[in-house]
Amino acid sequence: MKILLKNATIINEKSSFHNQKLDLLIVDGILSKIENNIDSEADKIIELIDLHVSSGWFDPNVSFGEPGFEERETLKNGLFTAAKSGFTHVLLNPNTEPVLSTHADVSYLIQSTDSNTTKLHVSASLSKNSEGKQMASLYDMHKAGSRAYGDFNLPVKNSNLLRIALDYVQSFDGIIQAYPIDLRLNNNGQIHEGIVSTNLGLKGIPYIAETAPLSRDLQLLEYTQGKLHIPYISCASSVNLIRLAKKKGLNVSCSVGIAHLLYTDEELIDFDTNYKIHPPIRSIEDQKALRQGLLDGTIDMVTSLHQPINTELKDLDFVSSEPGSIGLEAAFKVLQNQFPLEKVISFLTRGKKRFGIEENSFKLGSSADFTLFTPNGSGNFGIDELFSTSKNCMFIGAPIKGNVYGCIRNDKFQLNSI
Repeated sequence: MKILLKNATIINEKSSFHNQKLDLLIVDGILSKIENNIDSEADKIIELIDLHVSSGWFDPNVSFGEPGFEERETLKNGLFTAAKSGFTHVLLNPNTEPVLSTHADVSYLIQSTDSNTTKLHVSASLSKNSEGKQMASLYDMHKAGSRAYGDFNLPVKNSNLLRIALDYVQSFDGIIQAYPIDLRLNNNGQIHEGIVSTNLGLKGIPYIAETAPLSRDLQLLEYTQGKLHIPYISCASSVNLIRLAKKKGLNVSCSVGIAHLLYTDEELIDFDTNYKIHPPIRSIEDQKALRQGLLDGTIDMVTSLHQPINTELKDLDFVSSEPGSIGLEAAFKVLQNQFPLEKVISFLTRGKKRFGIEENSFKLGSSADFTLFTPNGSGNFGIDELFSTSKNCMFIGAPIKGNVYGCIRNDKFQLNSI
């Protein structure tokens, strides 16, 4: 198959083609030409208004539903949503039933989704059935294709289990994910502990419920010299802990939720359950620290924290409502309303290397892996822009900039009708 992109502005600061408007020819999934004017027959010619192209985007923290919660989101529709939103790669959480803790679990998901435009990568459970008692067969899951290991949204209570895991995965360059949650300090809190939680009469979640386990996990990392990823941080103190760990030379990376860059706990004054997520959106001081940490490289990547929740669990009173919001569809548009284009593209692509995903940077002869978009145009994000089965989205009504045309990976492509 031949795919020809016409008059596309390339956005990739590592490439000599950065900011140039050129034609790109993809033949059987391989980038074969980048020239001023390619006059060639093609099976698909893509010529769109103000077309821009970057390396394919990546989200390191995505939940769908299947297996076990197909009413929230199937793998097929989840990956369709990701492709329509510009993401050529996503890392799936083991937020499933049963949880992903065997070679067969991981192998089945990867092989059954291989025909999709968006590539599904799997983060498998750290412990058997995510029970936190016994380490899962990490090497077997590595052979099946797993990219990381962590018990989704659960703390590793057993410090020795985390120590052993950080030691063990070094034999195959594996990466452990540790979720910074202390359930006792969390104490069934609903939102960030502060003035807003006090005024609303809601039980708060203190920042120390995140930083206490994060401190322990970083000490274990220093002791083992392993490889650790923190799937999300939400407060200024966590940024400082990660910054100090990196100065020590520890092999640690972290993500931040897009919601935590955009919003503060003031959004919760009206008890809108769409803003109820985990970790909670926090204070303006935390938001500023997270933005600065992302800009200076302390925070390695962003995530939409995409988590579909079915209506009967989300549309309840605030205390009873399940935390979570979808975010793939809005990710680029809301980010670009806050940050310069080159920064946004960097945020959405620089996490790939950490998880062993190839970054081609527009090299001739490399596999096609591109996101198509326009940085121009503005408005407000609408519910009609959602492709997900579940509609629990905090970004409805948010100011946006730009639009996504779709993406190409190998010889597969997904385009939006815009």
